[in-house]
Amino acid sequence: MSTIVFNRPHVTGRELGYIQQVIDNAHLSGNGEFAERCQRWLERQTGAARSLLTHSCTGALEMSALLLGVQPGDEVIMPSFTFVSTANAFVLRGAVPVFVDIRPDTLNLDERLIEASIGPRTKVIAPVHYAGVGCEMDTIMAIARSHGLAVVEDAAQCILASYRGRALGAIGDLGTLSFHESKNVHCGEGGALLVNDPELKDRADIIQEKGTNRQQFFRGQVDKYSWIDIGSSYLPSEIAAAFLLAQLEDAAEITARRLAIWDAYHAAFAGLEARELLRRPIIPADRTHNAHMYYVLMPDLESRTRTLRELNGAGVHSVFHYVPLHSARAGVRFGRTVGDLPVTDDLSDRLIRLPLWPDLAPSEIDRVIETMERVTRGVVARR
Repeated sequence: MSTIVFNRPHVTGRELGYIQQVIDNAHLSGNGEFAERCQRWLERQTGAARSLLTHSCTGALEMSALLLGVQPGDEVIMPSFTFVSTANAFVLRGAVPVFVDIRPDTLNLDERLIEASIGPRTKVIAPVHYAGVGCEMDTIMAIARSHGLAVVEDAAQCILASYRGRALGAIGDLGTLSFHESKNVHCGEGGALLVNDPELKDRADIIQEKGTNRQQFFRGQVDKYSWIDIGSSYLPSEIAAAFLLAQLEDAAEITARRLAIWDAYHAAFAGLEARELLRRPIIPADRTHNAHMYYVLMPDLESRTRTLRELNGAGVHSVFHYVPLHSARAGVRFGRTVGDLPVTDDLSDRLIRLPLWPDLAPSEIDRVIETMERVTRGVVARR
């Protein structure tokens, strides 16, 4: 029996045509017509004052650290349950990640623990919207404003997801998106920086263009461009932007197809949850998620390990997720932890992610559900 892969990058069918246009236009480097079209799409969709395509969400996070003037010794509050880029972007500027526990319901940064984590060197709060489900942004923004802190939303998983009607990534001072092939819409490798503070728009252009005012030159605002600030090469190629535009144009349809699969899983596993064999995701009523992933929480590490082994053995490719940063070698070296992180430690040991991509066939969805039900009942029965 063939394996149902965990992820298969979706293709709309228009990517090659757009890439051919790039070749015909003879502009293959960054910040061309297709990049501009993607950026305008993102601004219309999110309401951000400015969007800039980057080669990755990691690059967008690094730009955020530069834009906010993060210096050695500054502290950045973030969850430990996140990808390494959230921390690395600030560590590269000499800052210290301050790891805070997550909520047991959404697996997001626990906003109730932020205030006690703020110290004299705190400069930024970096909430991560796990699985495309928004953090408690009103509370986080209120805390940040009362302490004079900036907010950088790591919205890597969040295209077309929202919190109380506002696009994730467009609420804080800055937001970052990912277009890696594992995300809902993608260009293989890619990302975007959402600039929500209008005062940061012009400098964001400069940092993206290697510290030069090249964009001002192209807009006719200066008669030549030169090196005027720090920066780096954060541009994706026009080929990547052309691929991405085809994806963005179909983003609503892609999301709807993912949501249908997510809903099928969620309905099917209600009985297992009622029997306390697993726990399903929790989506607060005031959030709109984008079905970036479907995960379940097993009773403990042992049952998670057995379930993963048997799912994969049955040809349903399933995975766990982050190893908490506070327990990683680099996390211990570069960061610090505020107290114990019991929720992070517990839930990271119990989480399983199931296959979810828009081209899963109905028969494959049924097979994932049937296999998960059979394996879960068997594993828990043997505990």
